[in-house]
Amino acid sequence: MRALSKFMVLVKKLYKQKVTSKSFILMTLLYLAALSAVLFWSDIKELLFSGEAEVIAVVNETDFDVTQVFQNNDDYEYKYVSANEVAEKLKEGDYYAAFTLSDADGKLAAKIDSYDPLPLNDQTTYQSMLSQVGQLYAMSQLDLSAEQQQLLLSSEPVITLNSINEAAEDGKSADEKMAGVWISYAIGIIIYAFVATYLSMITTDVASEKGSRALEMLLVSVRPEIHFRSKIFGVFAVALTQFVVLFGGLLLLLRFSDGGNKWSFVTDLFESLSVSYFMYVVGFLFLTILMYLIIGALFGSLVSKVEEAGQVMMPAMMLTLVGFYVMLTGMGNPDTLLIKIFSYIPFTSGMVMPMRIGATDMNAIEPIISFALLVVTVLALYFVSLSFYKRSVLTYSSGGIIEKMKTVFKVTT
Repeated sequence: MRALSKFMVLVKKLYKQKVTSKSFILMTLLYLAALSAVLFWSDIKELLFSGEAEVIAVVNETDFDVTQVFQNNDDYEYKYVSANEVAEKLKEGDYYAAFTLSDADGKLAAKIDSYDPLPLNDQTTYQSMLSQVGQLYAMSQLDLSAEQQQLLLSSEPVITLNSINEAAEDGKSADEKMAGVWISYAIGIIIYAFVATYLSMITTDVASEKGSRALEMLLVSVRPEIHFRSKIFGVFAVALTQFVVLFGGLLLLLRFSDGGNKWSFVTDLFESLSVSYFMYVVGFLFLTILMYLIIGALFGSLVSKVEEAGQVMMPAMMLTLVGFYVMLTGMGNPDTLLIKIFSYIPFTSGMVMPMRIGATDMNAIEPIISFALLVVTVLALYFVSLSFYKRSVLTYSSGGIIEKMKTVFKVTT
């Protein structure tokens, strides 16, 4: 009972200290500001970069009417001119760019002129517009009506997926798989950001206490295992608090931004995925963060001063980077062997397996196996780290992480 009381005192003290710290508040506000910037980017862009529409000259040397594509809007104003005045107007800055359209054996030939090299965004935008004009021009050579041309441009086949394997479950639609890809991408970013933040927090926290010798005085009245648990669960509570604040803020921003359109999009996205998927996502997310916190507490006990914390954290950070980049490769094709392998490795499964669950037609037993491996790994790391922590927390040594571990075994055995 006394041990539990001491544990709660340490957890509450750590939690209050971290949640009320300026760094935590500032970091949370920065995350909320970044989320707000992403969601309101169209409004911010209009506010910061809005101005007069760019004037684009169009030299049409064909008999095709291009006004159905080149229509004036807030970004562009089109002027139909002759070729001999384009160069001078571009030099004077009256025109931002000029399109010269001509016929090349029944196909549309388009030339884009500008005084200065165009930015990449403008290049791709203009090429897309001219590509559409080229399609319409080719159709006009076939004497198709405007309605027939529009039908050809907008027609899409009605596709139905069917698996003749009666033992297999119904496959996910393309929309469901894309929803799984994007949600797993968001989860991967959250795991990477939270692991980088709180792995550093718990490692440096333990290392600073050990380096200042404050830990020696603390362990006179508190057993090392109680201190170990309090660090892990205290920092985990801080991470959970920040997650709740950010997630709640995101939901509010989605609900009240863009007239509710973004909220409708998100609700449609969630409806396309199953409840079990979200249960897996939450489980993988928090277990992965907890696992790295256990590793961070162990690493913090190995160093003799806080300056060495970055050195011992590097292996764990490399593991998260590997998982993140493997997840990124899976966004294009989540069915590769690489994705399948890393979805079972506990140190990377939190990022990779949610993508497989949402974006592939996998057997129901596979995520259960991956999740069970992660649970077993967390428990094993906890007990191994706890045993090692008792030996290393008051042991001072120099060298790399391997040398430090060897020193701990020599001194304590």
